[in-house]
Amino acid sequence: MNRIFSGVQPTGNLHLGNYLGAIRNWVALQGDFDCIFCVVDMHAITLWQDPKDLVHNTREVAAAMIASGVDPERNIIFNQSQVSGHAELAWIFNCVARVGWLNRMTQFKEKAGKNRENASVGLYAYPNLMAADILLYKATHVPVGEDQKQHLELTRDIAIKFNNDFGVELFPVVEPLIFGAATRVMSLKDGSKKMSKSDPSELSRITMTDDADAIAKKIRKARTDPDPLPGIPDGLDGRPEAANLAGIFAALSDRTVADVLGEYDGAPFSRFKTDLSDLAVAKLAPIGDEMRRLMADTAYVDGLLTAGAAKARDIAAPILAEVKKVVGFLGA
Repeated sequence: MNRIFSGVQPTGNLHLGNYLGAIRNWVALQGDFDCIFCVVDMHAITLWQDPKDLVHNTREVAAAMIASGVDPERNIIFNQSQVSGHAELAWIFNCVARVGWLNRMTQFKEKAGKNRENASVGLYAYPNLMAADILLYKATHVPVGEDQKQHLELTRDIAIKFNNDFGVELFPVVEPLIFGAATRVMSLKDGSKKMSKSDPSELSRITMTDDADAIAKKIRKARTDPDPLPGIPDGLDGRPEAANLAGIFAALSDRTVADVLGEYDGAPFSRFKTDLSDLAVAKLAPIGDEMRRLMADTAYVDGLLTAGAAKARDIAAPILAEVKKVVGFLGA
């Protein structure tokens, strides 16, 4: 069976974009792939994290996975820092990847901003650690959003160069899995910006722990435009807020945007928002309730992560030993 590796950073305040862009897709994949799902806490510290918040957020991501339907018995769920092979392979890949490759990474430029000289080395080398996350398990497929496609291309380049440098066929050339509607969820207050926990407005995002009242309020207050909904997707051109809400509706209802617009052709946003609110509450409120229940039982969540890390190490250890032998490390 093909193997999937995917991860989410524990940076707190998981929102609808995290659910629709990643976690919900994992639930759909778990029957068809050997799945490894990781809370990537080592990636999180490329930007400074309060240690207490990092512990809480790591548990919250694990709780979100489980509450959304990711089965810890059928899949491996763990936090990255419990498996030292990620760091070991990342160093080897630091010596395989080229500086020119990393200089082309647009996410580093976006996150470092004008303060590039003050950014951490970890933030710069982040894509090499991502490659190690995936290849440590010889994953064959990775579900990615549009903003991660460049990093996956780098993973493919590293795998190919390693194999060529050492004359082996050790690492697979990983294939992306890119999903459809609402893989990129935008702000509810500005359809030109990605939904983000860093937005100062709480009304810009639906978090996974929002209760039914909060979900309904945020959809009711979501920004729209004065025109009714079009009957076809082309009618959403130049209407980012309408396109965002239509995409969210389509994803939550497992339909296409065209199908949703066909139903609401000419309808006012007042009617559309009411139906979207009912749908979002039905889908998301139970997840929030279960997350809160799991977060109240930290020993249970911690135990699942520890057990998952043991399973992950069992897969990673022989692959890492093979890599060390190929590289020429004595005693490997």
